[in-house]
Amino acid sequence: MEVFLPIAEVQINIVLFLFVSFVIGFLSGLFGVGGGFLMTPFLIFMGIPPAYAVANEANNILASSTSGSLTHWFKKTIDLKIGWMIIAGGLIGTAFGMLTFGYFKGIDKIDLVITLAYMYVLAIIGSFMLRDGIMEIDRIKKKVIIKKKLHTHYWIHGLPFRTRFKSSKVYESALVPIILGIFVGFVAAIMGVGGAFLMVPAMIYLIGMPTKLVPGTSLFVTIFVTGFVVVSHAFAYNTIDLVLVLILITGSILGVQTGQKIGQRLQGSELKTLLALLMLSVGVLMAYNTFFRNGADSPAIKIPTDKIVEISEFGNTIFTISEKYPIVYGASSIFLALVAGVAASFIRKKLSQWRAARLNKPAKY
Repeated sequence: MEVFLPIAEVQINIVLFLFVSFVIGFLSGLFGVGGGFLMTPFLIFMGIPPAYAVANEANNILASSTSGSLTHWFKKTIDLKIGWMIIAGGLIGTAFGMLTFGYFKGIDKIDLVITLAYMYVLAIIGSFMLRDGIMEIDRIKKKVIIKKKLHTHYWIHGLPFRTRFKSSKVYESALVPIILGIFVGFVAAIMGVGGAFLMVPAMIYLIGMPTKLVPGTSLFVTIFVTGFVVVSHAFAYNTIDLVLVLILITGSILGVQTGQKIGQRLQGSELKTLLALLMLSVGVLMAYNTFFRNGADSPAIKIPTDKIVEISEFGNTIFTISEKYPIVYGASSIFLALVAGVAASFIRKKLSQWRAARLNKPAKY
């Protein structure tokens, strides 16, 4: 089934995009991270221009992060104090990221910058995670137990404005989460990701947060950072395509819920190693697609079709609203993502309560 995207001005196959968004959502739920570092490259592989891929995947991440964050809110596994400080830094970093995005877009180099960002970031983070994952699996096989300190202190913890974070039971400089937020916000604006694959290891190894508080706090931060990214892209560059967003949200939310169930059955070291391999694979594919593949201007993943479709009446309406009422259009994209995320979270909660009532056990959200 073919449809023409009114804002991105690209013809796509709905079935293919639903399938890919479901698979990426499943992997996101399986590994416990946002799917932006996976979905944005695949959108590019499927023919979406990079600038539009970044903006629309940020909108999609907003929906899934809202859903996941509410689930952790019900469980009370969010450190709000650290979260708000990361958000404060994230908004600053996003502003700088948008200025950088605008500069390279103005000189027509943004596609190359996005590709290079994915190549280097995924290669570096993936390599470190792969090393740690293999070492952990090897220690488990050899039954080697390493005693670790409760918290490892670095020079950055001794910076001014030391603060006690009661939920995470750490005492360190408030500048640590703020600096982390600045970096994550900058990366999110350039790459169209929520930054979870950067935040999660930083929260554990740099801030020293308990593991059980990390996923929820990361998702809580992602809501605000990606929300700011979406607003900025919608108002500054008019790159949000609601038709594409609807397709991505539908597939990814269903995939995330499925992946979370499967992920509970795997060990952390196995998940870390698989995620690292996935990161490295995507980085290599981005490099190949940009620099080595013949016909790089054509989609690498596409269902062949001779059918040419025109913009639908709904697409015309979307285009008209985006042109005449950009503020209303931008707000609508945010509202759509938030409503979808909240609805998915409450549906999951009700299903969990219903199953618990049938089995006469406490509900697990």
